[in-house]
Amino acid sequence: MPGYRTKLESIAIAGVKNLVIRSLLDRQQFHDPQGIALRRGINSATWPLFGMIWPSGIQLATRLASRPVCANERILEIGCGLGLASLVAQHRGARITASDCHPLAETFLDENARLNDLPLLRYKYGQWGSQAVADPEDDTAVLASQYDLIIGSDLLYDRDMPKDLAQFIDRHAAPQAEVWLVDPNRGHRPAFNRHMATHGFVLAADERLNDQPPEAASADPYKGRLLVYHRNAQGFGN
Repeated sequence: MPGYRTKLESIAIAGVKNLVIRSLLDRQQFHDPQGIALRRGINSATWPLFGMIWPSGIQLATRLASRPVCANERILEIGCGLGLASLVAQHRGARITASDCHPLAETFLDENARLNDLPLLRYKYGQWGSQAVADPEDDTAVLASQYDLIIGSDLLYDRDMPKDLAQFIDRHAAPQAEVWLVDPNRGHRPAFNRHMATHGFVLAADERLNDQPPEAASADPYKGRLLVYHRNAQGFGN
């Protein structure tokens, strides 16, 4: 993987074997020789964030590991980064598609699938907000389908995100769908709840997450919430 430095990490997720994950060495890495990331609104400061192991991602993967697998359920992870939850879903035989806007997300996802002896995952370019592009420039397929379960972690990181993210989820959620979002208390949940409601989603659970897997990157207890939304096709007219 030229142009940036990486490391290997072993991540323990309850219910599945430890995952071997290739991640970026640190947050000082940057490699965008063709300017693709920049044209997607990813600057040198935000470029490395996709390639780090984040506590919220571990929480999401852990929860997904204990969820029963439904053979015909279509699952989408949005803003997947390194895709821990997607790798767990693939390991368990779920129908998972991973998506992100970072030019290297698919490269790392393929490498981490190989490191864990997993089949390659389905991957699509998916981006919300004003920086989304119609042509990803790197031959990545663009997300277009609808899914029964949409999952994500640590996505509400600025005040414009709730509206844009809710619109994106609405576009890619089936008429009857479930959404899981792990949020590390960034303060934008109330606005997100309101925008999700405009698209027919009801907040079914708002669970406080105070635990932290001992193998996680941070030794501090995790503080955040698991938000679960449901949309029922019956009575939904948006």
